[in-house]
Amino acid sequence: MKSTVRRRWELAAGGSSDLFDLVDAGSADLVAAALTGLPEQRRRAVGGELTEWFKTRRSTFWGSGRGTALAVAVVGCLPTAAQAAAILTRRTVTVDGDRAARLVRVVAAERGIDWLPELARRLADKLARDAWIGHWRFVAALLPADAAPPTGERFVELWVQSLASPDRRRGAPVPLLDRLRNDPLLAALLPRLFEIDGIGAPMMFDEVHTDWESRHRHVLPTALARLAADGVVDRAALLDGAVGRLLRGDRPAALRAFTVLLHELAPSAQEVAARATDYLRLLADAPAPVAVMAQKALRALPDPEPEAVLAASREVLLRPDKALVRGQLAWLDRLARRHPDRVAQIAEVIAVAAGHPAVDVRDRAAALTARHGPAPAVAGPVPAGGDTAPAVAVARGDDLPHPGPPAPAPAPITDLDELTEEVAALVGTEHRGEPFDRILDGLVRLAPTDGPRLRAALDPVLARRHWAWAAEHQWDPCCLCGLVSDLLETAGEPRPAVPQRGRWAALLAAVRRTGPQGPPRELVVTDPRVPAPHALLRARLAEVGHHLGEPGHAGLLAAPTSANGALDPLALLERLTALGERQPWRWDLTQALLRLPPGVDDTLAGKAEALRTPAGDRLAAWLRAGGLPDPVARVVPLARRPRKVGYDWQHDQLPPRRIAVELRPPAGYPDPYGLLTVDPPPMETDHATWAGMWPSVLPHHLGVVAAYVLPQVTAAADLDRRDGALALPLLAECGGAGGPAVDVALAYGLGARHGADRVAALDALLGLAATGRLDAAGVGARLGDLVAGNLVKLTRAVEPLRDAAGAGAPLSVWRLTAAALPPLLAAATPPRGLPDLLTLAAETATATGARVEVPGLAEVAGRRGTSRVVTEARRLHRALTVG
Repeated sequence: MKSTVRRRWELAAGGSSDLFDLVDAGSADLVAAALTGLPEQRRRAVGGELTEWFKTRRSTFWGSGRGTALAVAVVGCLPTAAQAAAILTRRTVTVDGDRAARLVRVVAAERGIDWLPELARRLADKLARDAWIGHWRFVAALLPADAAPPTGERFVELWVQSLASPDRRRGAPVPLLDRLRNDPLLAALLPRLFEIDGIGAPMMFDEVHTDWESRHRHVLPTALARLAADGVVDRAALLDGAVGRLLRGDRPAALRAFTVLLHELAPSAQEVAARATDYLRLLADAPAPVAVMAQKALRALPDPEPEAVLAASREVLLRPDKALVRGQLAWLDRLARRHPDRVAQIAEVIAVAAGHPAVDVRDRAAALTARHGPAPAVAGPVPAGGDTAPAVAVARGDDLPHPGPPAPAPAPITDLDELTEEVAALVGTEHRGEPFDRILDGLVRLAPTDGPRLRAALDPVLARRHWAWAAEHQWDPCCLCGLVSDLLETAGEPRPAVPQRGRWAALLAAVRRTGPQGPPRELVVTDPRVPAPHALLRARLAEVGHHLGEPGHAGLLAAPTSANGALDPLALLERLTALGERQPWRWDLTQALLRLPPGVDDTLAGKAEALRTPAGDRLAAWLRAGGLPDPVARVVPLARRPRKVGYDWQHDQLPPRRIAVELRPPAGYPDPYGLLTVDPPPMETDHATWAGMWPSVLPHHLGVVAAYVLPQVTAAADLDRRDGALALPLLAECGGAGGPAVDVALAYGLGARHGADRVAALDALLGLAATGRLDAAGVGARLGDLVAGNLVKLTRAVEPLRDAAGAGAPLSVWRLTAAALPPLLAAATPPRGLPDLLTLAAETATATGARVEVPGLAEVAGRRGTSRVVTEARRLHRALTVG
């Protein structure tokens, strides 16, 4: 091995390859030693070579070891901070925090340069969203102690992350409170905590000293309150900052840190009174947890201003948050007793709650108004129950507009500029779930006739693609990023010069090979985790890549004529006629046939047969057979996999059981593409980003598509995954029969963890109800079983069901809730949310006038007591028996 002296001599003599080898090996200390004593002129020459060498390795990921060595070489050789920053700000370069800063300072001191502070600020200004915490520590360590630090958003966010993740290589971590006392950045960065959107969420970290069970919760807000008590930070600044942040608003998770901070500061009555106007604004407008905090603080004031409280109450009583409204009613009741001269005015404000959607809130408002003033004029129908008989409602069903036929598909892309825009939209974001048939069709149309211009137009678009499209994601067997990227990168090149031609042929051969057992399948799925519709997508991409640039193909046969992916049979016949004797592509024609409406059509079959081509004969046979038949569906229980030997974190996150749906082809049907053979995948399977593409593969087979997307929807409820149910609204656009897969998918979707997924389930429910294809009782029965089995949380499902009733589907919601209630009423412990579901059932039953028997309801309504479950059961029972 070469000595440091030998390397230094070779470097001074003009050989820089050894230095680059040291950088490649991550030997930062040896790089620093090799640069010691090197003349400045030689350093600059090596710096130029280093820049060119780095450019040739732009795709290299520089881990902390090699990145640190690179940083030492950059500071030791490049002439300016700007040139050094051009390399060190690359997102592929990471450094080893304090160690890198120590070596860089040594090299800079030995060289005699003074631009490290400027370099630190340039690096701070360019911190990426995915910057590693070690990179921030490197930047922070380069900052001079006597200068104001950067206060950019990313710098402050990484400061908070550094507080949550102390460097444990230096022994046991120092408690956060002590670290903050000695943190030179605290004074400058603390005000920014109240200004940066979203930073409250990472502020809610816990501090672990021994084990997770004895951790210190939300330690940063607690430490700030302690520092305020010790006089280290200004208490008034914390109070004003927290209240101001809450007033400006943010995501609820990001606001929680500031409500915790206010709780830890425990502002006195005088401090709250000084900010009473702000607290009243929070009470009226802030998210429910913040409003409850403000309500508690204001109610503790000895003598609040009545006019201001009444003005805020008019808005609070209209909020859907029942706990907040009940608290406000109690406050107004107390206020009326304390100010008898204002009773009439207070009663008028209380009457605002008579129109609240929660029946128990309306009842409480009526009781308080009767106590303090005249009876209120109730907005809307009189609630079923209470001391008066329910209002007789005119029986009515759902009032949803029929969506009509699917919208026509957009016109084909025949313009290069439009194709470029569509490609930019596809690869410009991380989202990958939208169908891209139109782009494939445009490539097929333009590649043979305008190849060079197509290639020139796509190159800059692909250079700016989102990082998520850079390569295939090996962990996801359904990932198409690599295939799509390769297809776009080879589009427009001369066919003999396309380097990926062999790969496309190999992929096509893989899906056509004979299966190991049973009858030969036309579409072979090599990975059991890949659903058959996705395997067909992969085969189509490989086929387009294999044939791209061939003349004589005016677009794809399978290009849809409707926005939901459906294809008009006459349009397909015309496309085959235009092909003449040329053979269509195998998987293109297969997809075209799957997009045709099911049913026998002998007339059109005869016209297809008259073409006297193999493709025409294939179309004729498909039309005479009636297309793809409906499968046999069966609901099956699915248990989580066995625990692996040793620590198995993933096993503990899986639900103990799950309801799944299995599909099998009808007797006698060979199922050549495997589309009607669906086995429930393992619980940890996740294809949510691609599931949105499957409805367009089978646009007339609602139940089949529902079975394929069901695992993603289920995970949105029992694994709390985000965006798992976003494909549900597309199901409502599919034709064909539903079945148990649709019922189970909607039941799980209504109980999804995230609001966007529940809204997607709501949209699907309304869409199916509008077309008369919703089996409300079937969905309700599945929902009841899931909730009774502790597989879905009922509290999540009530909100979208109430929204569905308000949107014009009260009869569907009533039938759904009536079917869901029996197993819930029979449960040994009533699930959370059951009173709200009973209230919704009573409202929709009264509104529709439909009488549906609910087994077990009379027994619960006949129990003694005044619990909410019993009270609401009586209300529903009355609505079904009176009148």
